[in-house]
Amino acid sequence: MDYHNILFDISDGVATLTLNRPDKLNSFTQAMHDEVRHALRRTGSAAADGSARVLVLTGAGRGFCAGQDLSDRAVEPGARAVDLGDSVEKNYAPLVQSLRALPLPVICAVNGVAAGAGANIALACDIVLAAHSASFVEVFCKLGLIPDTGGTYFLPRLVGSARAMGLAMTGEKLSAEKAEAWGLIWRAIPDVDFAAEVQAMARHFASAPTKGLAFTKQALHASGQNSLQQQLALECGMMSELGRSDDYREGVAAFMEKRAPQFRGR
Repeated sequence: MDYHNILFDISDGVATLTLNRPDKLNSFTQAMHDEVRHALRRTGSAAADGSARVLVLTGAGRGFCAGQDLSDRAVEPGARAVDLGDSVEKNYAPLVQSLRALPLPVICAVNGVAAGAGANIALACDIVLAAHSASFVEVFCKLGLIPDTGGTYFLPRLVGSARAMGLAMTGEKLSAEKAEAWGLIWRAIPDVDFAAEVQAMARHFASAPTKGLAFTKQALHASGQNSLQQQLALECGMMSELGRSDDYREGVAAFMEKRAPQFRGR
């Protein structure tokens, strides 16, 4: 597939997916959804063969993502209304599920405003880094809608019910620094250092024990639905498999030999 709305590259174990409609703040159209879906399938394949060990998701220009491009599904006077639930079911829900299911760390590098679905796509990622100039805003309430793309799931789990309700019902903009203080994201970074910090984290994960990290994200995602007994059983099974992995043997050998480990993600 030729890409016209995104940029995608895999180099030195790092897959980078850049939303690339900067003149529209990288808002989603159907064409962009199709391209992102294709790129995430390529990332999954690259994770399976070991050529990708981490995914960086970011945006081109001054924004990360403004959510849905409303002009892409504008309703003409007298025309039949668009089924927004169908759009969520076919596009946004699978996107969130794909990001969560990828067997490698997913870093979201929020370089500017993340609004609506754009904010919640960021929250679906494993590690969210945001430039100080970035912001998060749940704009749905200003259109008579609810926070979709997993927003009603992620927000209360990350910041608690009171703050989630406030963000969802007022649509107030949340700065990157406050988002870090509230626990919505991992780290807010000065703009001048942002690109270097993102690259440093990507390089770190590209040489990390990827299989163990993939199991870690799976286990943490499962913990919200599991009982303690179920989670302990899950940990037991995962540790049995990871204990037989090449990365575990390499990690132990490197520790005993007092050297840096050379993980292969296997």
